[in-house]
Amino acid sequence: MAGGPTTVLRVLLLLAVTLTACTAENAAAPVEPSAAPAPVPAAPPDPAAVAANELGLVPVLMYHQITANPAGEYDQTPAEFRAELERLYRENYRPVTAAQYVSGEIDLPAGTHPVVLTFDDSTDSQLAFTATGDIAPDSAAGILAEFATRYPDFRPVATFYVNNEPFGADPRALPWLTAHGHEIGAHTADHADLASLDAEGVQRQLVRNVRAITAAAPSVTVRTMALPLGIHPRDHALTRAGSWDGTSYTFDAVMLVGANPAPAPYGPLDPGGIPRIRSGRGAVPFDSAYWLDWLAAHPEQRYTADGDPARVSFPRQLAGDLDARWSAPANPY
Repeated sequence: MAGGPTTVLRVLLLLAVTLTACTAENAAAPVEPSAAPAPVPAAPPDPAAVAANELGLVPVLMYHQITANPAGEYDQTPAEFRAELERLYRENYRPVTAAQYVSGEIDLPAGTHPVVLTFDDSTDSQLAFTATGDIAPDSAAGILAEFATRYPDFRPVATFYVNNEPFGADPRALPWLTAHGHEIGAHTADHADLASLDAEGVQRQLVRNVRAITAAAPSVTVRTMALPLGIHPRDHALTRAGSWDGTSYTFDAVMLVGANPAPAPYGPLDPGGIPRIRSGRGAVPFDSAYWLDWLAAHPEQRYTADGDPARVSFPRQLAGDLDARWSAPANPY
């Protein structure tokens, strides 16, 4: 290198400064993180491993009042209702609405069982608000909401069959139910004995009821109805579809009063008459405790989910029970 020692020293100092600056610049530059791989959803288990039977029986439970002083055979105290929810959870039942059940829209974890919780007559024991605007804690809706805070995997949904001016005519009630995932179903405008009415009267009762529901909760489509007193009109078809005064209605299912578990939606289901289990806790024969005991003693008869909503799994020997409409997703094993 040309030049004396001073020149060489200057060059070395300049090189050292340059290297230091480059090192600092590289250290300050952000390091781009490598993209984390997307999680791969776990495949549902082998249906045989969880004894899946999606052609099994489904308990559809019917409640009226939840009150400290039960007056009817379909009533429970808040303590009894809480105890029944605890039992359902402990025995791996998980709620679905009546509309989800009847249409086969059942998406549950493998090994669990659907249960449909239904409430008739839209009394304030089922849904009421406190002075501060909160849900009354001992109402059915309040108990369900609190239960879900302790058991987050228990989706707190039910189907409420309402008459006109439901829940004390509180305008907050139906929007609250809708916002919290509950189903609102028809129960006629005036809790009418449909067998006592002519065809026009039946349709007037149902149209007025549907109009009142959709006026209070415009986003709602009323998909199911429950027969007041469990009584059909003379023309049973009018409970499924009809029209009055320019408004028509169509229901996916009609709920009866009593008295046994319902068939699976993928099997021999009659949507014009879905049986429900009365929940009077000893006030009626064949109540919810009786049938939950029976299903626990006969687990092979109970609907057990396979964990995959895209298929319908069941033991191969039950293939004859499958309705032909569900042949595509059928998964016998």
